[in-house]
Amino acid sequence: MNPSTSHGGIVRTLIRKDWTRYGRNKLYLFLTALSLVLFVVVFWVIPDTVDETINLGISPSWETMLQEGHEFLREQDIPPEVWEGMDQDAILEEEGLRLIALDSHETLRRVVAGSVEVYLDEGGTVLLRDVAAGQERPAGTERVHVDVGLAFPSTFIADVVTQTPATVTVMADARVPVELRRAMESIVREFAYLLAGVDLPVTLPAEETIILGEDRVGQQVSMRDRLRPLMALMILVVETYALASLISIEILQRTVTALIVTPMRIWHFLLAKTLFGTALAFGQGVLILLLVGGITPANWSLVLVTMLMAALLFTGMAMLSGAAGKDFMDQLMYSMLLVIPMMIPAFSVLFPGSAATWVQAIPSYPVIDLLVGATIYHATWSESLGALLYALVWVAALYGLGLFVLKRRVETL
Repeated sequence: MNPSTSHGGIVRTLIRKDWTRYGRNKLYLFLTALSLVLFVVVFWVIPDTVDETINLGISPSWETMLQEGHEFLREQDIPPEVWEGMDQDAILEEEGLRLIALDSHETLRRVVAGSVEVYLDEGGTVLLRDVAAGQERPAGTERVHVDVGLAFPSTFIADVVTQTPATVTVMADARVPVELRRAMESIVREFAYLLAGVDLPVTLPAEETIILGEDRVGQQVSMRDRLRPLMALMILVVETYALASLISIEILQRTVTALIVTPMRIWHFLLAKTLFGTALAFGQGVLILLLVGGITPANWSLVLVTMLMAALLFTGMAMLSGAAGKDFMDQLMYSMLLVIPMMIPAFSVLFPGSAATWVQAIPSYPVIDLLVGATIYHATWSESLGALLYALVWVAALYGLGLFVLKRRVETL
């Protein structure tokens, strides 16, 4: 075999042909450029801060409830130094909980509903803005979002001490999780027990038995940081469609059969598609991570290896969908059926917590797990070894299946 028809020369020629055909596909070029620009813009627009404070509205204020009940407290021979020293911060003091005292239940309802906005000045004074009335925003203030409120009866203290039934209304925005609403109900019960001087009717276990896994209180990840792995996977999806379309067109137009009569062999074709697809996906994925700050001097090696495996994984899926379709619509449908489930683990990053077992069984899960660990939690090679081995198993399986299906399709043309 002379140098002009060497194995390396044939593969390089096929790769140049793929690049030329890809460059002529205006649709995928536009989608790639649009995805890169859009992802980067969205990433840098999203806030990078995390507010771990729950703003709890309370009505009436603690002082008002004391004024209503101080006569009764005196009659009960409760020493003044006990109830005069009571304040709402001491009674409802919880880490990450900020109380916003409002003058009436109606005001609290409107605040939670969003028709009245709450602002705090530098001294912590609560200022209200009636949105419907078109009031101006108070200058030099901080906007506070109150999603949950507790409406106490003004005689609440006296009712608790005399064990008189009292109703406390929990007001919550529809977006507030059920778990948070139940937590507010628990706070009211604890509040009542504390005022009545009665211990809680439960024995709390030690704190270390409550917190499962790594405690990230005070170290929460912002939405911007969570988007990094998702964006990397999204750009791989775009390139998967591009490669699948390229393979499908060559099969439908019988370009492969024309190439087989040349010195090219089927393995040349498969190797060229592997190198082209992997390089295309890997390059785009690394570029988007560079633009969003996902690659650092500390994690670059782990991120690059992870992206290489991810690129090979999606190249295998592109081979599967490109070889399976009998026309453009078939190819598009198969690509969607393969790619959409792969996005589920990526979206699970937006909602922290242990992923369900069925999510962990999706081939893209170990790749996302590696990217999350490397770009968000500064995971090391030793910490990522298990996920790396798991990812390699899925890469070998899907890439091998893609090669097999594409090879059989080319042989039957």
